[in-house]
Amino acid sequence: MREFSAEYLRRTREGMWVDSREALSALGLDEREQVLDVGCGTGELSRVLDAETPDDCSVIGCDADLDLLTTASEYVPVVAGDALRLPVSDGSFDLVVCQALLINLPEPSAAVAEFSRVSSDLIAAIEPDNGAVTVESTVDAESALADRARRAYLDGVNTNVALGAATRDAFEAADVEVVATARYDHDRSVTPPYDESALRSAKRKASGEGLADDRETLLAGALTPDEYDDLRSAWREMGRTVVDQIGDRTYRRTETVPFHVTVGRVDA
Repeated sequence: MREFSAEYLRRTREGMWVDSREALSALGLDEREQVLDVGCGTGELSRVLDAETPDDCSVIGCDADLDLLTTASEYVPVVAGDALRLPVSDGSFDLVVCQALLINLPEPSAAVAEFSRVSSDLIAAIEPDNGAVTVESTVDAESALADRARRAYLDGVNTNVALGAATRDAFEAADVEVVATARYDHDRSVTPPYDESALRSAKRKASGEGLADDRETLLAGALTPDEYDDLRSAWREMGRTVVDQIGDRTYRRTETVPFHVTVGRVDA
């Protein structure tokens, strides 16, 4: 399973449910008593679950990364554990949920089966379709380059990071009945005034640092070293234009990531 820093998870997950929580309606959060957030990371979803459940409901965050749990523990009680071997007893939660976890596992259905072991009622997975991400930008080249880099990354990564609606297949493979699905489009926008995250991202584009970090994955697919070098050169040129537009306060960018919420019921 890939590892992520606390800063990365905060940056990618913060604001996830600020504009709407309608896609979580099938989880029946107002009726829950015991909720387990598996792969909770730094606790962004845990905070939402804690806010949307009754005051006497216990929301527990679970992650294998102790450093991430340190941050999550500021919001909810936490427990260290692997998604495939949860350190809790059978049927001890009435909702087990994860967000952007199954896309990082080689066998998502194995985790779903483990979720169903520890749930007495519902399990839910909120998984992105990274193959359907769209980017709109005031920098003409950015959308096409982002798509090109994304396709190469998807070709080289060793898990299904475009799981999305296919999460249903993982539930069915684990013999869990799917009772509801919903799609939620999460928009991440960059507009003036620019925060530190936007400025840091622009600098990474201009230096090509982001693509360099993913070089091994990008080259694991069909992308050749020469094609990678061409992509990185074009990416850096695009990044310099981003930096220029930020300096002029004219840069705007919206990335839309579709998430699919899949809910299953555990047989009594």
